[in-house]
Amino acid sequence: MLYSKIITSLLVVLGMLSSCTTSDTKISLISYVDPFIGTGGHGHTFPGATVPFGSVQLSPQTRVEGWDGTSGYHYSDDTIYGFAHTALSGTGVSDYGDILITPARVLQSPEKKLQGSYFRKSKEFAKPNYYSVFLEDTEVEVKLTTSQRSGIHQYTFYGNGERYLLLDLKYRDLLLDSKIEYLAEENAFTGFRQSSNWAKDMRWFFYLSFDCDIESMGVLEEDKKIWIKFSQDIDVVTLKIALSAVDEQGSKKNYFHEIADMSFEECLKNGQDLWEEKLNKILVEGGTKDQKTIFYTALYHCFVQPNLYKDIDGRYRGLDQNIYHTEGDYYTVFSLWDTYRAWHPLMTLIDSAATLGFIHTIVDMYDKTGRLPIWELAANETGTMIGNHAISVLADAIVKGYPIEDNAKILEAIVNSVNIDELGYKEFRKYGFIPGDREHESISKTLEYAYNDWCIAQIAMYFNDKELYHQYIMSAQYYKNIFDPSTGFMRPKINGSWMRPFDPTVVDWHFTEANAWQYNFYVPHDVKGLIDLHGGEAQLKEKIDSLFAIQIPIGGRDMKDITGLIGQYAHGNEPSHHMAYFYNFLGYPETTQFRVREIMDDLYSTKPDGLSGNEDCGQMSAWIVLSAMGFYSFTPGSEYYTLGSPWFEKITIQLENGKNFTIINKNFSSKSIYIKESYLNGKLDNKSFLFHKDIVSGGEITFVRSVSKPTVFGKGSQSIPTMGIDNPLVTINPTFGQSEEVFKDSVLISLESLSDSYDLYISSSPDFPSENARLYQGPFYEKESKTLYGFSFHPETQWSLPVPKAISKLPRSLDVTITSPVSPNYTARGSVALVDGMRGTTNWRVGRWVGFQGNDMEVVLDFGPNNHVSTLELSFLQDIKSWIWFPTQIQAWGSKDGDNFVLLNSIHTMESIEDYKIAIKEWTLPLGGPYRHVKIMAKQLGTIPEWHLGAGYPSYIFIDEILYK
Repeated sequence: MLYSKIITSLLVVLGMLSSCTTSDTKISLISYVDPFIGTGGHGHTFPGATVPFGSVQLSPQTRVEGWDGTSGYHYSDDTIYGFAHTALSGTGVSDYGDILITPARVLQSPEKKLQGSYFRKSKEFAKPNYYSVFLEDTEVEVKLTTSQRSGIHQYTFYGNGERYLLLDLKYRDLLLDSKIEYLAEENAFTGFRQSSNWAKDMRWFFYLSFDCDIESMGVLEEDKKIWIKFSQDIDVVTLKIALSAVDEQGSKKNYFHEIADMSFEECLKNGQDLWEEKLNKILVEGGTKDQKTIFYTALYHCFVQPNLYKDIDGRYRGLDQNIYHTEGDYYTVFSLWDTYRAWHPLMTLIDSAATLGFIHTIVDMYDKTGRLPIWELAANETGTMIGNHAISVLADAIVKGYPIEDNAKILEAIVNSVNIDELGYKEFRKYGFIPGDREHESISKTLEYAYNDWCIAQIAMYFNDKELYHQYIMSAQYYKNIFDPSTGFMRPKINGSWMRPFDPTVVDWHFTEANAWQYNFYVPHDVKGLIDLHGGEAQLKEKIDSLFAIQIPIGGRDMKDITGLIGQYAHGNEPSHHMAYFYNFLGYPETTQFRVREIMDDLYSTKPDGLSGNEDCGQMSAWIVLSAMGFYSFTPGSEYYTLGSPWFEKITIQLENGKNFTIINKNFSSKSIYIKESYLNGKLDNKSFLFHKDIVSGGEITFVRSVSKPTVFGKGSQSIPTMGIDNPLVTINPTFGQSEEVFKDSVLISLESLSDSYDLYISSSPDFPSENARLYQGPFYEKESKTLYGFSFHPETQWSLPVPKAISKLPRSLDVTITSPVSPNYTARGSVALVDGMRGTTNWRVGRWVGFQGNDMEVVLDFGPNNHVSTLELSFLQDIKSWIWFPTQIQAWGSKDGDNFVLLNSIHTMESIEDYKIAIKEWTLPLGGPYRHVKIMAKQLGTIPEWHLGAGYPSYIFIDEILYK
């Protein structure tokens, strides 16, 4: 009887969902949406209720922490701890999950952190703006729906047990401050929670009311957790709640404006009407049911985030944590490193109101902080990921005709945000690349900074600022300075020389969530320049072919984002997303069509693990939305898209200007993946690219499909997309030959050039060559410590920027031996790194530190027969967030013969194992006498404690420099 009641309830909801149509004959598009897609595997999405760009995401909480618990829910779980009001869609870091409501039959003890209930997948259901589940342990049926800033819970208690709801403000991140207050006259609660996690200072205020009387209430933890009890005569409890990031008054205003007088069914229908409106922006015909489910679920996910972040009265919390008022829309949750690639260009095409709101928000964030956002969350700049891709978002909108009110402010924002002395920008501007020993993720940052500078140049050109255009079109070519023609890869430079050993399949700290293969083709703004570097189109095609074909396992750091592999291509992470479309630029559209269809068919499905990687706030879904329509934003900031292989027989984009653009596929079948020829508005076209203006002007493009590879379409100079920088060109800087940084007698110095047409110079000054510069005529020896700089010169393109090379002379007699196993990812330059005088910084990722994991450190110093040491000074690093602790004890052992050692000094070094501040500390060890041989031992913390996210794993010790007297 109980199960039949639940099924009847679900059928009523299903009937409501199917009735939400735009006409009597057209099927509801939300019926194709399955919010469970992406909740399994590593998709990191959530199934809860929300409206397009809604401030509230009302969703079940099944997982508190861990890589696959970032949204608070994972499909493989079978316990629900409650229902929270915020959730992130597909991120790689946990946050949100605020204000937990849990139905219960008995009161939990204060010591019990969470009170969950088992549930069956067969009794869980989700559609846009609706989620329901039956909780087996508590015999409670739960239904959830939302409006823009509010949510409605409906709890149906079966049986005769007690009826409780728990309100938990402590769940799930670190609570900084909180308040819960009961307003008896209103039968409502108000309060707030201030917390810290990824977003270091996040604030949510709430106003919460019930549709029935409360029998009693009590406190589990003051201002953190309470229980609310209802009479057993009441079977159904409806709870309404509104949020605000501003204050309690704001949440109350939002409540009375949005849901105070609204029933659950009205709220559900209003939200689903909004979803139907968004999904109707793109209509598809033909294809399979699964393809439509994948497509419309992806389009649904594209409208989940960012989230509106202002109250109904126009107030919002700025990025400086102050409160402001705006007439325009204001948003939060900007995963820009991911979304600039396809998601923002998709919004630029189909949702101009939202795009203008994003631009307004991005510029406002610059006003409040002096920087454009990188990865903003709930009025916090998290600083996560790299580049400055708000510039890409602005450039893409500007070149596609979006109105900009303040040109000067835009130019000020983009220039000021990339002219800073941190994150490798200083080195990028000074040397034309980022040295891998001065900034981590040096290759990825050099490439992305170059693309961002190209975007600045496009904005400058649009605003007719020729001087600014010239400056940034030059720096947009700095990627050329990290291309190694001997390997055909973008390769790290360490102290002016190519890094060795170099394995392009290895994931290390020179790349962002990737290896050399996955960043090798990240030059979306200058394909022509990349072709030239590789020696021609055929050579570049061969290299990209190898990307998809090579079957060597990925090594190095464990990087969970690298999934969805075809060879070394990783569709589960964003740096690969444009690569299948590269072939169009080389005159091989058939290969683009084959690869794009392979990715769509094999790496997306209707299953919970139907995404090959985490959703990343819409980017993974935007890729297939665009690709299924048959085109992609290869270079955001340009005026055109490059074409692929549409997934449907007919696609209609219902434009906001009242016009339609239709994509028609003749001879359409699952096997006819190739395009034989194309017609734009009835005229033979055959280009493998499409201009933005052609779409927004309305009309149609017709593809004649074929099972055979094209011989005309996308062939010939007029049919191939071009993307390149022709003038002015930069002079590529040279590279120092391989040599040791540290030497005892002398070291051989050499310079290598990319081009025989360059003259090379060497200087002791980083400034453009002066009187101390000399023409490089061949290798030579240096015998003293110094820093040298190499330059290239060409009469037409003039001087390159300098390449620095530092060399350090050691005492001839000193030998260093590391006798314990070194972590293979943190070897620095071997044992000599410990005594080379080049001190590591808190940015340990650049490789100056020697790391030991899971074992104690042991190092033996031999100072030679005529040299003895009496005092040591040792430098260690601590960054416990990254599993690195200071040693717990340091010992020094002395020997005169190198075989028999005696303990000379032992100190306990650990002060606090819970201090998250990154720090470097030196310890001095008097030895009590001169010794030729000294053995140093440092004992590690051991297994990481339970309170740490890395609990159970072995900790690290990091040491860089050993000084001696």
